[in-house]
Formats: sequence, structure tokens, C-alpha cells
Amino acid sequence: MPIDHDTEPAALPESVLDGGATAVAHPNIALIKYWGKLDERLVIPCVDSLSMTLDILPTTTTVRLTPAARDDTVTLDGKPAMGEQRQRITAFLELIREMAGRSERAAVDTRNTVPTGAGLASSASGFAALALAGAAAYGVALDPTALSRLARRGSASASRSMFGGFAICHAGRGVGATADLSSYAEPVSVPDFDPALVIALVNARPKTVSSRAAMRRTVETSPLYKAWAISGKADLADMRAALSRGDLEGVGEIAERNALGMHATMLAARPAVRYLSPATLAVLDSVLQLRADGVPAYATMDAGPNVKVLCHHADAARVVDTVRDAVPACSAITARRGPGARLVTGAER
Repeated sequence: MPIDHDTEPAALPESVLDGGATAVAHPNIALIKYWGKLDERLVIPCVDSLSMTLDILPTTTTVRLTPAARDDTVTLDGKPAMGEQRQRITAFLELIREMAGRSERAAVDTRNTVPTGAGLASSASGFAALALAGAAAYGVALDPTALSRLARRGSASASRSMFGGFAICHAGRGVGATADLSSYAEPVSVPDFDPALVIALVNARPKTVSSRAAMRRTVETSPLYKAWAISGKADLADMRAALSRGDLEGVGEIAERNALGMHATMLAARPAVRYLSPATLAVLDSVLQLRADGVPAYATMDAGPNVKVLCHHADAARVVDTVRDAVPACSAITARRGPGARLVTGAER
């Protein structure tokens, strides 16, 4: 499959037909993890992160202005959004209205092809699509860096989904406006590295502990957190070097140790946050067996029980069969590097 070298999101149009805009964004999987915030209000990460945007499971979001309405309306997968989900989206719309100097309410329709809240980066694709569609609908022209900053306010990982291929999100420096300006995503040029990523879905249900709550508890109470954050700086440097070499084994080893270290910090939190289920451990064991059998396969995990396995394309089918054998109820799908967020035309909606 040819690699798409265009890593920048589409430019905003001069005008938006029908007072609305639609954007598509894809989830990304962090190879170097972000965990913990310096500033929860501004969503400033404590550490840098680096990810691969996928070519599957996109989110499509339409934002349409409704000048006569007294409130925003939000639908998620055809149903009215409720509670925290709705609050996060309407608060994000307020950010865009403040930037635009406008007050019209909006109708938001979001369609996910990835389970929400299951540790599969639905917030990354969701807020990247919302940032792009919302800015276009309200007539706010932003360059790619500013768009990534805006997306970060919804979810730090969303800043990376603004770009295709590999992207880095810089942690904030300083406080307040200084931190906000210094925390953004940008593409990482890796022209000849296009691995497979097998997603082993062992549990698609929403997590019992949200990422936000787990993150806060880990940062505040885990004695391992500071050491992991410091080691992540070396992991990031090593990862960039391995990517530049197109070294799958190196990339995989670094990604696996970084992810397992993150989960170790959660297990050491007080009380512990444990996303790893027996099925998760069975998949991790199957990855170890693949390596023992000579197949380069490496695991990474976000805040949830599901496992992602980095491997060569030629080995992806064997990895899928192996994880399904380990957990018969598990579904497994294969991804490759995908495109950045983009606006779509009326004919594509």
C-alpha cells in the first residue's frame, strides 16, 4: 500500500455552505504514551507523546449553526449525548465561539466506528473531527499547529489525530497562556516505515474508571509515576531514532516497555487502577510466544483492557490468528498508518 506523505489537515474553506461543516478524523495509537496533566483546565500534558494515526475506525462529525436555538444539541451515534459526554462537547463549542467572537448555538452530530470509552482512542478521533468541523462552521481559520492546540483542549491525544502517519504532541512548558502555546502536535517525518498494527479487542464496553479519573489518581498517588515520566524522555529519543531507521523491532521494544511502565504506575496508584483483565494477559502472553517463535510482534496498550500488536505486514494474519486462539471471544482487526483529519464536501457526507 503506498504511503500518504500528506500529513497536514486540509485548509479551511473561505465559506461553509448551509452554516455547517463535516470533518473526518481517525484514531491514533500512542507508541510513547501521554499520562498525566500539568493543567486539567487547559489539558496540558505532563509528558511528550508520539503516535501513529490509523487508517481504520474513523469518526465523522458535522457541526451546523442553529441561530434560532437557545442551546446546543448533540447526538452521538444517532442518540442524544448525555452527562459528561455532552458537557465536554458543549464546553468545546464555547471555546470555538470565544475564538470566533460569535454566540450562535450549534447542532453536533458525531458518528463513531470505534467503541467509545474502551481505550481505543475514540476521544482522539472525536475531538480532532470536532475541532476541524467546528472551526470551519464558525468561520475560524487556523493553521495546522493552531488546530492541534484547539483539539488538545478536548483531548490531548486528539491533537495528534490532526495529522496523518506519525505525530508528536509536545508537553506544555510554563503555566497559563505560555503552557497553552507550547503544547501542540506536529507531524514526524517517517517516509518509509509503514507497519501493521493488530488491534485485539477483548472488551468493547466503556471503562469502569475513566481515563481522566485514572490519570489524576495515578499522578497524585503513584510512587512510580515520576520515574516513568523521566524514563519517557529517553524512550521518546530512542523511539525517534528507531523510526528514522525503519526499525520495527526497535520501535516495538520501546513501545512495549513504555506502555507496560504506564500500566505499572496505575497498579501502584492508591487505590490501584487496573485495566488489565485475564483476557488482556492472555493476549500479552501470546505476543511473547510469537516472539519466541521468531515472529517480531510487540504489544502496546492505552487506558483499557485492549491490546494493540505492532508487527510486519507479512505477519499480521498470523498475529490475528494467534490472539484469537489465545482469547476465542476476542475480535482482531488490522490497521496501517492513516491520514490526518480533513473536511469533507456535501457529496461525501
